[in-house]
Amino acid sequence: MRYYIGIDGGGTKTSVCAASCAANLDDSILRYAKTGGSSWRELGPAKVAARLLEAVDSLVDGGHGRIAGMAMGLPCYGESSEGDRSLEQAVRGLFPETPIYFTNDVEVGWAGSMALEPGINIVAGTGAIAFGKDIHGKTARCGGWSEFFGDEGSCYWIGRRLMELFSKQSDGRMPKDALYEIVRGELKLDNDFNFIDLVHDEYAANRKQVASLQLLAMKAAQAGSPSAKLLYKEAVDELLLLVNGIRLQLDFGANPWIVSYTGGLFKAEELVLSRFGGAIEKEGGKLSPPRFEPVEGAVLLAFQKFMPEELTQIQKIMMEKKR
Repeated sequence: MRYYIGIDGGGTKTSVCAASCAANLDDSILRYAKTGGSSWRELGPAKVAARLLEAVDSLVDGGHGRIAGMAMGLPCYGESSEGDRSLEQAVRGLFPETPIYFTNDVEVGWAGSMALEPGINIVAGTGAIAFGKDIHGKTARCGGWSEFFGDEGSCYWIGRRLMELFSKQSDGRMPKDALYEIVRGELKLDNDFNFIDLVHDEYAANRKQVASLQLLAMKAAQAGSPSAKLLYKEAVDELLLLVNGIRLQLDFGANPWIVSYTGGLFKAEELVLSRFGGAIEKEGGKLSPPRFEPVEGAVLLAFQKFMPEELTQIQKIMMEKKR
């Protein structure tokens, strides 16, 4: 049996799916595995390649030589010509006979969310980024530049803004509201200036930790904090800028353009998802829940690139799995 592999890479975890179609849906195979992060900037290309090989071999009986095609959505891909070349060389060295489609992880998110159909997928988790493909097959990416000067509207961005708001409320530059009391209580600060050591020791070097502060912002907004409520409004405005940045570059025809979404920030239902969806519809679009997981989107890309005649079949298999 020949397998097609989809990989959805990330900074802290990577999902892998092996798929094989059979005439009888019951005989078809979908296997899943998870491994650690796959960012070449953090680990180096050789370690990323070795990690991917280990994960793939854990899914495919008889070794990776039975793989007919792979689609890899990896973080940082497409952002450095030299880095891309080194990563591709390292991966192809371990899969020398396998055709591979390399892309950024944002494309596999779109492929799963939209099931390869024209539309826009926006990701708002630790970071924020959008990707779209139009009716002519043209693609565009918006956002996702760097947490240092970008990622507006993300959990990380909200976490950093929360730190700013707390410090301003603490020293009198802004009036204190529920955000101040919640941060002080949740982080067990008996002296506000202890916040400086806490941030430097536990948060500054860890994007996930900073992003986790979004939960305190959400709690504050739900408790009625005007500053936290405004922060979420600004976050939604930033996400809408990403969507509109894609729309300006692509053509979706006369029908309502579709926007799907993934990422933890959208779990803030009334603060984010409802407001975001309302704004999309007001501008003539339509919000749609994601149809498949990003790793399944990578599988769809693998079939589209290397076995298009079985693309419809693998979509049916995935739909059956969800029932």
